[in-house]
Amino acid sequence: MRNEKTFFGFSRNVFFTGLVSFFMDMSSEMIYPLVPLFLTSVLGINMSMIGLIEGIAESTASLLKVFSGWFSDRTRQRKNLMLAGYTISTLSRPIMALAGSWQQVLSSRLTDRLGKGIRTAPRDAIIVESTQTTHLGRAFSFHRAMDTLGAVVGPAIAFFLLGIFNNDYRTIFWLSMVPGVIAVILIFLFIEENKKQPTSQNERLKLTFKHFDWKVKFFIVIATLFALGNSSDAFLILRAQQVGIPAITIPVVYLMFNLVYSMSAIPAGMAADKFGKKRIILLGFVLFAGLYYGFAVAKNVSAIWVLFALYGLFMGFTEGIQKAFLATIIPPDFKATAFGVYAAAVGLAMLPASLIAGWLWDHVSPAATFYFGAATAILSAILFVVLIILSRYSPPLTVPAS
Repeated sequence: MRNEKTFFGFSRNVFFTGLVSFFMDMSSEMIYPLVPLFLTSVLGINMSMIGLIEGIAESTASLLKVFSGWFSDRTRQRKNLMLAGYTISTLSRPIMALAGSWQQVLSSRLTDRLGKGIRTAPRDAIIVESTQTTHLGRAFSFHRAMDTLGAVVGPAIAFFLLGIFNNDYRTIFWLSMVPGVIAVILIFLFIEENKKQPTSQNERLKLTFKHFDWKVKFFIVIATLFALGNSSDAFLILRAQQVGIPAITIPVVYLMFNLVYSMSAIPAGMAADKFGKKRIILLGFVLFAGLYYGFAVAKNVSAIWVLFALYGLFMGFTEGIQKAFLATIIPPDFKATAFGVYAAAVGLAMLPASLIAGWLWDHVSPAATFYFGAATAILSAILFVVLIILSRYSPPLTVPAS
């Protein structure tokens, strides 16, 4: 590998990319839990408008990931795109702090998601290019663990600051810039660009999927199908409250979920590298089906605590490892494009997923929301088994020379 020096067993780029995500997620999560409260209590916005703001913001980010990934492969400017993405997200904080209307809040969320859309695929490609193939699961899981640890620390800091500043949301929005600026500085100082030359002129000017064989496309379809049943965590929180978890205890339950997620990610990645990424992904699908069935039939508070812990375990078993598996079946010159398409497909599925979940909750029953998620997970598991079986009889894709 190009980076011989390691940090806690990880290459320089992998370690500092994880640290960057820790600080940026800390910055984001200092704001994200407070935005609905800010919109309702300070700006007087209703819940439907909040849903619209989040839906538009997330969809924008998802679409941008495709083009950012393609541009990253075209120019090989992965570090610069990563730096630009994290900088743009950090600059969204003052817009939120100064917001006096829902349109300005939407502008802040769009700016933040614009940054995320630009940085995600190039960052993932940097991780792949800085890691041996046999250690991809561990590398991506470390990144997810650091990201999630930031999601634990950020709300805790926000909760602490709310007490100090007497629920002054705007002050906390300003202070959230500090970890964001640290993330940007870390990229500038410590992330190293891979100097590999761009792909040939004819090929690199085209945004095309012909470089990806059926395995890549089939896996993205499976991930998208699964995402349709994996609705917003808001429904898990509502279910917990419905079963009997007091509102004041909900943040503690969610904190536990993030802690389990963060602590299980690296061991899951190591297990994936040792026993096979396919087995861990399949186990994740089955685990999700079981825990969503559990949410459907849960009758007591103890069950909710156990289910949220299992949900954290599921996240640790799937988030980074699916990307690690994808990295093993894509052509080396088109990593960022593939990661962008994958992230866009899964991200765009989040909007209909939550709409379906909400419709089932309102028109059928709350349990129906989780039965649907369990069913899509089982179907995804079956299709993934089909992918594994067919892959044994399929030769690798050969990218045509330009």
